[in-house]
Amino acid sequence: MSLVYKRVLLKLSGEALKADEKGLFHYETVDAICEAIGKCRAAGTQVAVVVGAGNIWRGGRADRKMDRSLADHMGMLGTTINALCLKDTLVQMGIPAVVMTAVEMRTFALPYVKDDAVKLLEEGTVVIFGCGTGSPYFSTDTAAVLRGKEIGADALLFAKNIDGIYTADPKKDRTAVKLSHITFKRILSEQLKAIDLTAAAFCLENDMKVLVFGLDDPENIVKIAMGEQQPGTVIDNEE
Repeated sequence: MSLVYKRVLLKLSGEALKADEKGLFHYETVDAICEAIGKCRAAGTQVAVVVGAGNIWRGGRADRKMDRSLADHMGMLGTTINALCLKDTLVQMGIPAVVMTAVEMRTFALPYVKDDAVKLLEEGTVVIFGCGTGSPYFSTDTAAVLRGKEIGADALLFAKNIDGIYTADPKKDRTAVKLSHITFKRILSEQLKAIDLTAAAFCLENDMKVLVFGLDDPENIVKIAMGEQQPGTVIDNEE
């Protein structure tokens, strides 16, 4: 495999770790994801990961009127559980990995410090970011683009449960068409739910690129990172 990107940030949803299982994790899927990360690392690509918490916590239920900040704090804890699961799997495979969290919890993880994260990546360690941005009201999509910019990632890889971005929900609308390319400006102007709108605005302002692809086969992570496969959808500022 040839090296295309020196450093990538991989965004995983919590649901990706669950697959279609009823429990929190589908361990065969977790193993396959970590094996793919290991292959990228073996090829010379530095890998950072931001993971969501959708398999554990989706936010406060509307009928309970839960305080939004508290609900988001629970989600941050959920991302840390997922990050620790990924770390354990990677380490058992002989792949060095650490978890860094935006909210300090030193018993479980290192506190996020940008320079420390970059140093670890340069040493070949997979760095998994937990707790999102550390602030409520911001999604893990926003955390991913923020961390990607901070660490100087060459590519942002968004692995999703569908193989790209469509004009509508393909599960509900048979006429939905997959888009091979879309701009952040269009996402914002049309209020599309391709990625979180705050994340889209950040990318627009910082001229970033997001590669969206399906995680139906975790090997797609390797193929996208190595340039062997085109992503389902490219999001950038190019008209």
